[in-house]
Amino acid sequence: MKSFRTQGMMISIQGTSIVKGILFLIFSFILLFTITGAIVSLKPEYRISSSSINNVATNLSGEALVHLLGYENHYFVQGLPESTTKPDYLGAVFKAATNLTLDDPRSFLGRELPGFSIFDGKILVAGEGTNYTNMPIESPPPLDVLLDERQIATQNVEQAEKPTEPVPPPTMTTGDKKVAFIYHTHSSESYFPHLKGVDTSNADNARHPTVNVTKVGEMLSQELEARGIGTDVDQTNMDQYIKQKGYNWYQSYKASGELVTSAMASNQDLTYLIDIHRDAHRKDTTTVTINGESYAKIAFIVGTENKKLQQNIKIASDLHEMLKKKYPGLSRGVIQQGGPGNNGVYNQDKSGNAMLIEFGGVDNNFEELRRTAAAIADVLAEYYWQAEKVNANETNKE
Repeated sequence: MKSFRTQGMMISIQGTSIVKGILFLIFSFILLFTITGAIVSLKPEYRISSSSINNVATNLSGEALVHLLGYENHYFVQGLPESTTKPDYLGAVFKAATNLTLDDPRSFLGRELPGFSIFDGKILVAGEGTNYTNMPIESPPPLDVLLDERQIATQNVEQAEKPTEPVPPPTMTTGDKKVAFIYHTHSSESYFPHLKGVDTSNADNARHPTVNVTKVGEMLSQELEARGIGTDVDQTNMDQYIKQKGYNWYQSYKASGELVTSAMASNQDLTYLIDIHRDAHRKDTTTVTINGESYAKIAFIVGTENKKLQQNIKIASDLHEMLKKKYPGLSRGVIQQGGPGNNGVYNQDKSGNAMLIEFGGVDNNFEELRRTAAAIADVLAEYYWQAEKVNANETNKE
């Protein structure tokens, strides 16, 4: 008789524990959705979106689903490795509902602190030394005085004209075809070693109407041409162009996109679109020594909000890997940018072979940039001719 009573009491206690557990889960979910409801009421930008759900679904592994089934039937979890940890379902639901990640402070601060959204990018392929503390930084809008062509003294500009080691004549050439279009959305981005008398303590001061990234565009064009790749370089002063069009600074890519569209309409041979920028980071982040020579590092930026995203990622990743083998440490990696505070398209919707490349930082000089331009031309030419060979083979099969 005692045995039956004892068993009955144990069943009763277990039943009470299960009921309490279920009530706790129900209370937790109610509290969670009450909090998230209050957050999204105050901040509509935190509202759940299809992309949020997709991100959560993508990050939930098969093991997570097995654990979920295990709450109903313990036999499901017996086949899982002992090292497997239980997923954070509440955290996943909270992230889906609010777009906030509890272990990532950027998700809280990025929308609140001015300029902090630059760290919202995602590292798709990390180069040597690249992490979330040294993500590429886009320069702020130029001052009105710069838009009015303020005269800033320059120095050592002749470095931009100094060629690298002679390149053997190319065995293949595009002939009269111009297949690469080089342009500069933020054309006034410049480099301190070539600006005289400016305050170098503030990276925002590295701007000039003529001595700027357009010089790098010229270098890259020369190096590509030397390798048989025909190029077309746009030298538009974008600060003036934006002002003449009556655009705001955030419409810079709309402005440069007009130039790209026009170039593509007038030249059906254009295959590669290259937008050259300069990072706002300092020399220790943007410089590498290869075989005793100093180079300006580069970074590939891809926009998340365009229909050719996967193609853009592929070419950037392929070029990064080629650089990694031939010029170790030169590429900082492939960075994905989008969301509030970022353009997210960067004209990369116009071609699967469109790319945005950050060439060096504010402290790099034209000698370093010239070496880097030669390295980029080296791998891009190799990539181009490999692609042409593949296309020719496919055409012959047809």
